[in-house]
Amino acid sequence: METKWWQKSVVYQIYPRSFCDSNNDGIGDINGIRSKLDYLEKLGIEVIWLSPVYCSPNDDNGYDISDYYDISPEFGTLDEMKALLKEAKAHHIKIIMDLVVNHTSDEHKWFIEAKINKNSKYRDYYIWRKGENNNPPNDLLSCFGGSAWAYDETSQEYYLHFFSKRQPDLNWENKDMRKDIWQMMNFWIDLGVGGFRMDVIDMIGKVPDLKIKENGPKLHEYIQEMHKETLQGKDLLTVGECWGANPQIAQLFSSPDRHELSMVFQFEHIMLDQEGSDKWNLKKLDLIELKKVFTKWQKELNGKGWNSLFWNNHDLPRIVSRWGNDKEYRAQSAKMLAILLHGMQGTPYIYQGEEIGMTNIEFNDLADFADIESVNAYKERMANNIPKEEILKSLRAKARDNARTPMQWNSDVYAGFSKVKPWYRVNRNYVDINVEKALADKNSIFYCYQKLIKMRKENPIMIYGEYDLLLAEDKNIFAYTRKYEDKTWLIICNFYDKEVDFNLEGTGKILISNYEDTITDLTKGHLRPYEAVIYQWQK
Repeated sequence: METKWWQKSVVYQIYPRSFCDSNNDGIGDINGIRSKLDYLEKLGIEVIWLSPVYCSPNDDNGYDISDYYDISPEFGTLDEMKALLKEAKAHHIKIIMDLVVNHTSDEHKWFIEAKINKNSKYRDYYIWRKGENNNPPNDLLSCFGGSAWAYDETSQEYYLHFFSKRQPDLNWENKDMRKDIWQMMNFWIDLGVGGFRMDVIDMIGKVPDLKIKENGPKLHEYIQEMHKETLQGKDLLTVGECWGANPQIAQLFSSPDRHELSMVFQFEHIMLDQEGSDKWNLKKLDLIELKKVFTKWQKELNGKGWNSLFWNNHDLPRIVSRWGNDKEYRAQSAKMLAILLHGMQGTPYIYQGEEIGMTNIEFNDLADFADIESVNAYKERMANNIPKEEILKSLRAKARDNARTPMQWNSDVYAGFSKVKPWYRVNRNYVDINVEKALADKNSIFYCYQKLIKMRKENPIMIYGEYDLLLAEDKNIFAYTRKYEDKTWLIICNFYDKEVDFNLEGTGKILISNYEDTITDLTKGHLRPYEAVIYQWQK
């Protein structure tokens, strides 16, 4: 595969509402992001993925867009967005926009017109069906709970919404609708964005009458048309969010000769601590299963496509609380998880605050949860007679709210995020966990991430190296090698808080470690709690 700039880069996701508030209204904004570009350049990232900043009534925190061409006033203005693009470029940082084109807001002008006029061309921009006997057309379910069909009194028909009722799904079979999407994408490309993160892109090929939600028969036809009309000939990063992807599907999206996307976000590893398809049914992570999943993706995509590497994003709880230890071993486990992930092939993504080890927040009651998914899950599970404490346990562990608390900049009031009460409460541990403290401590999680990012830029083995799993049946250690030309790197991580021994031949030159006095003789291998090392291996 021809090397692309985004294979050497690391992406940093910003959730604008919670990143930095410049005008002290309690909501993060574009100028707040501009004020932190020096910090992001110091970290070493070269790409910002910006969660939606378009006009939106915020039924789903910006993923319900009412105007694709303008900026929500709470975040700033289009001129401020242009200034951000220009200033980011001066800091050697590209910005990729969140592209949400599976659905719009019900306040988008297309949907408003579609509702009031059955003869409007915009009527067919959405998916309408007549019900039967006062029931929806079929039993398709929304991702946020309940039916995926909502009844419109005005036209006496149902419209499809795979998310909130206020997020009607677009009809991708309509050619005019697709043309309007291409025009909008080209508007942002012409403004200088570095690409797009494509929200639930595997759902645009839906066939609701056949109950096909993801990976519909025309999906790749649409994406190839998108590439031809917007991306072709431009060196942009495009990543598709694909909850239902396997390596074969990922190859269809990301194989260079198919002219679709740069890479996919796939979530197979992230779903290993749930029972079945319900994220709220918790189970303990099995490390051997995690190793199998990562190994499958590393092996089957190598040379055929490209993958994203991530633990966190705006939809997921904080990884140090989820699979690390956010108490006595917070720093060690956060670094371990970073080293484990960044040593693999793919483009790593860091979610804001991950680089300082931000944790899940303590929730005590339903009133603490602001996210629509959490609120709906609580109501649905209560209706199914699940005990309240069990529901709260699941929400504390998995709620998207955990990722959306304000960024912790310093130990001032409201964590330096704002001078007024923020839109969402700050995690109480901000006094100890914040950027200012991280930058002052040469052994902080921040500097571990900074070093990993630098290593990726300087070592082709991290881009091209062949991956092989070691100690496959070990229930405590995740170890693998990367081999390229005459070099072999060994990445070895103790995933838990107990000390463990291992026996591998040879010695290793330490390239990065989360303990200061790590051994170099691998025949007498010993790992302390959450210890993680990358060695240059000599047998």
